[in-house]
Amino acid sequence: MKSIFKTALAATAIFAAGTLGAVAEDWKPNGPIKMVIAFAAGGGADTSGRLIADEVTAATGWEIIPEQVTGKGGINALTALKDMPNDGSAIALIVTESAGYNLAAAKGSGMTPADFTGITTTAGFQMGVVSKADTGWSSFQDMVDAAKGGKDIRFGVMSPKLADIAYLLAEANGIEFNIISVKGGRAVMNGVTAGDMDVGFMAGIQRKGVDAGELVNLASGLSTPLIQTPDAPVLADLGVPYNADGYFVFVGPAGMPEDARNALANALAAATETGKAGGMIKKAFGGNVNIMGAELDALLNDGFESAGALMQAAQ
Repeated sequence: MKSIFKTALAATAIFAAGTLGAVAEDWKPNGPIKMVIAFAAGGGADTSGRLIADEVTAATGWEIIPEQVTGKGGINALTALKDMPNDGSAIALIVTESAGYNLAAAKGSGMTPADFTGITTTAGFQMGVVSKADTGWSSFQDMVDAAKGGKDIRFGVMSPKLADIAYLLAEANGIEFNIISVKGGRAVMNGVTAGDMDVGFMAGIQRKGVDAGELVNLASGLSTPLIQTPDAPVLADLGVPYNADGYFVFVGPAGMPEDARNALANALAAATETGKAGGMIKKAFGGNVNIMGAELDALLNDGFESAGALMQAAQ
């Protein structure tokens, strides 16, 4: 079984804003850059993309025009991007899951990661298994004990991949979940806080609630501990050999020239640690993570190739 690709934070390439002047001298777009955003307007991912665009424009003078293309877990955005010019004038902000599990599941699309050029990631997920504090659960084992005592555990997820992981998580611990699929992490959080769900996957949106003592991170959905609650067990500790590691990532159409790819990667990465964009990313996602070049290619390809093993395991 192929393992999910893991990237150490120390191995990421993070570029300072001071590099932008040199970037602009080496390459610049011939006109406006269209930024396809695969997320609903007003959410954290959409906001981060627009703030990054503002930072890049302020530093380089490049005009960037955001455009929402949502739906199907990023597949609609990738479909729109695929046939756009590959000269650096069109990019998309998606999540790595879109180009991995979701693309593998969308067999009718005919697309693979080879149809796109990876540019750079911006931030990683802080995916937790989260419940309300008033359940009385302070650990994942508390929830397992409740399930074994006869409680119906309603588990909220916002993607097919997370539904598969939730199924395997229940199986590994000898319990069952009533898995409820909704659109977006905010819908999961709303369901948990309203009492319509008992627990759910949340990818950082739970931070304020956990700080306020209203929500509890029962487990990390990642291969590494959560920044906010490092003592919570990771999925491997709970018997699941998969994880929900993922990143927000910019991609372009296949065949983007290296000078355009590198200039865009450096400019976008620099913007993730400066100004309002950097501040928002640090607050919402724990800080910027910039993976690019061959390392990003490997990350996207592995996510796509390993998706089949997860799907099969969850059957």
